Amino acid sequence: MDIISALQISIAQLVGPSAIFYALLAIGLNLHFGYAGLLNFGQIGFALLGAYGVGIMADNYDQPLWIGALVGIIAAGVLALVLGFPTLRLRADYLAIVTIAASEILRLVFRSTAADDFTHSTNGIFGYAGGFFEYNPFENGKQYSYFGVKFQGTDLWAMVVGWSIVLLLCLLVWLLVRSPWGRVLKAVREDEDAARSLGKNAYFYKMQALILGGCIGGIAGVYNAIQTQSVNPDFYSTAQTFFAYGALILGGAATVFGPVVGAMLFWFLLAIPDVLLRQVTTGPDAWFDLSQQQVGAIRYVLLGLAIALMMVFRPQGILGNKREVQLDA
Repeated sequence: MDIISALQISIAQLVGPSAIFYALLAIGLNLHFGYAGLLNFGQIGFALLGAYGVGIMADNYDQPLWIGALVGIIAAGVLALVLGFPTLRLRADYLAIVTIAASEILRLVFRSTAADDFTHSTNGIFGYAGGFFEYNPFENGKQYSYFGVKFQGTDLWAMVVGWSIVLLLCLLVWLLVRSPWGRVLKAVREDEDAARSLGKNAYFYKMQALILGGCIGGIAGVYNAIQTQSVNPDFYSTAQTFFAYGALILGGAATVFGPVVGAMLFWFLLAIPDVLLRQVTTGPDAWFDLSQQQVGAIRYVLLGLAIALMMVFRPQGILGNKREVQLDA
């Protein structure tokens, strides 16, 4: 068993494009769940609109990527407005039901043959982000190695841009939650009736948080569409939202950097058992007789156990505040 090789591959996942994508999803969820107390189970639906905004505008209408990104982010904000308008005055579970249903409806609509002219249905859209990689300071197609951790030149460029976006959004969240707006939002989360008794429009603040978090979800979709240079509706399944929730739980809700640390740890914990299991189940010296599908399933089981243990022994997450968890309870 090559532990060093497993650690190198896992570290690449720790800081790679996938971690960035889930960090962006989790930052949006953190505004919804962590700071506003909103149960959004359809964050991937906002990412789907962001991604297809880029893909459709670039492929079908030959528009620059920044126009597609803007269209996708606006579409995500409009979706949040449409979903929040009838549900935010009701109990929290109504928003959860509506968002998870809406994200699945969008996925099915975008993969249907009726939408083939725009979305290419299950074939997806690909090969449209060449303009982004024209600015790549690293050599496209070349592999770079740092202390044995290997990256492609295209991935390095996507990581530089992606982590810059993550840091800017963390700065935005930090400024917002320390502003009067953020203090009111947390007051609404803790006791909506008390906030209303002080003259605060709880519905208005929750709607703003829902739209802002949805737009951040759209940014996640834009990033993924550009980094992978492809959009396929089957990728944007409900499971991705719950992976983002897993990252948020690991890092700590209602913290600025919790979603980021959680997403990095999520992919590290997912990658290292996968690499080790594949080493001991392949080749003439295999320890176990497991298929690749079984290895994939086992790594998710192990990750789920890790998250469960985290919730038992540190329910506030790695960076979370224990006092806030006790107050919420």
